[in-house]
Amino acid sequence: MAKKKAAKGSKKEMLVVASKVKAYVKSKGMMTSSETLPALSDNIYAQLDVALARTKANRRSTLKPQDL
Repeated sequence: MAKKKAAKGSKKEMLVVASKVKAYVKSKGMMTSSETLPALSDNIYAQLDVALARTKANRRSTLKPQDL
């Protein structure tokens, strides 16, 4: 399975399943632009970084739902 990049020039792997996101958006009667998936993945990376910082601040090594 080939790794997908989050954005042009970015070294981050895509964190979303494109087909699932597109199917969900389509089920709501809308369309997905080509820029949406990389932006969504970048947003997830940012949210995880904040949650991981909170986890570390609480002296834990396990990410928990309350960290998100």
